[in-house]
Amino acid sequence: MTRPTTHILRLLKWGRILARHGALRGLEAEPTTPAPVKRLCRIARFGTIQPKEPDYAGAFRAIGPAAIKLGQTLATRPDIVGEEAAQNLLTLQDKLPPVPFEEIKAEIEAGLDGPIEKFFASIEPDPVGAASIAQVHRAVTVEGRDVAIKVLRPGIKKKFARDIETYEWAAAHVEAMGGEAARLRPALTIANFKRWTNRELDLRREAASASELAEAMKSEPDYHIPEIDWDRTSGSIMTLEWVDGIKISQLDELKAAGHDMPHLANRLVLTFLKQAIAAGFFHADMHQGNLFVRADGTIVAIDFGIMGRINRQARLWLAEILYGLTTGNYKRVAEIHFEAKYVPSYHNVDEFATALRAVGEPMRGKPVHELSVGQMLDGLFAITRDFDMKTQPHLLLLQKTMVMVEGVATALNPEINMWDTSAPYVRRWIREELGPESAIADSINENMATLKRLPDLVRRIEEKFPTKGGAPEPPPLPEIPLIWEKKAHQGNSGFWRYAFTALIAGGAGAAAMWMWG
Repeated sequence: MTRPTTHILRLLKWGRILARHGALRGLEAEPTTPAPVKRLCRIARFGTIQPKEPDYAGAFRAIGPAAIKLGQTLATRPDIVGEEAAQNLLTLQDKLPPVPFEEIKAEIEAGLDGPIEKFFASIEPDPVGAASIAQVHRAVTVEGRDVAIKVLRPGIKKKFARDIETYEWAAAHVEAMGGEAARLRPALTIANFKRWTNRELDLRREAASASELAEAMKSEPDYHIPEIDWDRTSGSIMTLEWVDGIKISQLDELKAAGHDMPHLANRLVLTFLKQAIAAGFFHADMHQGNLFVRADGTIVAIDFGIMGRINRQARLWLAEILYGLTTGNYKRVAEIHFEAKYVPSYHNVDEFATALRAVGEPMRGKPVHELSVGQMLDGLFAITRDFDMKTQPHLLLLQKTMVMVEGVATALNPEINMWDTSAPYVRRWIREELGPESAIADSINENMATLKRLPDLVRRIEEKFPTKGGAPEPPPLPEIPLIWEKKAHQGNSGFWRYAFTALIAGGAGAAAMWMWG
């Protein structure tokens, strides 16, 4: 097991890297930044030579692959981090330094268990994209098909495991402080992040996800998932159909090609809603680097390492929440939060509805570029604190993807109104799912299923059934000894608790303030 001093040194090193790249300068200059956080920023940058312009992408690349994933998310939100920072962070998506081809060739032959000539007639040695976890090379199969080969970077699994171990250690200590830190449940959040990344590091899982999403979206004529070549796919190698198109981040090229930008933005939003609400299975890494537009206007998605799932009950709640916010029915939105147990039952539904109205009314009917994201986030965070709402880790992927989709859609069409775009689809889906015909069909299916389970239910009648709620059972969390507990027998646990609280709380505050403005 890694020693606590190793974790602390890693955290300090990451803070130092941010400072050296100028990434903490804006945070230190922000008037609303708490004084302790400013002091930590000054300590972190002491003695460093910083560039004239902050290099956020360089800082994340230097920290490691897990930090790069964070940067990719922030690149979709120029309204939060600023246009210059967003453009800088865009380079994290597929313009990282590539691994030499000789190493990649060795990985391909090891992954496919045979000489490269057995599978491919030719492979371009220069990658078409190099991301945080893998890089992609264009190739031609021995049968003559144009394909893309995705290859994991050598040693990437070890690097991710090391960083996540430190995240787990820090999260356990932050949560042990109680109060606001415990309410946000960082340990469970990191546990979910660990599961997501472990899936992303197995390219067979990614290939299966692509195949499943293609089935779910086959009725969408303007949305395409590349076909998987299963004979040339393994845990570290994935081969799929080559995609010809313009990357969705290349706005000038899209306009020059004659694409209807508002139409693309609307279609992107509706495609995401169909995945999340209708299918309950969605592409959860929809940043600009993973979306292309073909000549005929078809949107093509790639990179299915991170996928999200939502069960039917949660999807019904989500659809009603979106529609309620769109129509101003805050009372129903509040009721759903209580039904899903997102808000503890000792609070008042009507008071919660009023709080939602205070945040929702200023947003309704306005295009995204007219909204004050800072004020909106302040209002939402205040509500979660005032009504003791805990973080719902099972919804984090959905929240992250909604942020990404909004960012990409806004870049395509700054005038887009997310509510107006979403409302017709959500209204139609709710009518189909909650209408009388659906209710009758659901009742019949539920009653028949209950009858089939009756013998087993009788045998288990005295067992305690799970209470109704929106969250699935959380995964087991690792046992992590707290540093102040380890020092307790030496009589200085109070000092360690105080010192670590100052270190981590300040660092967490710095990260949060930098990320959200």
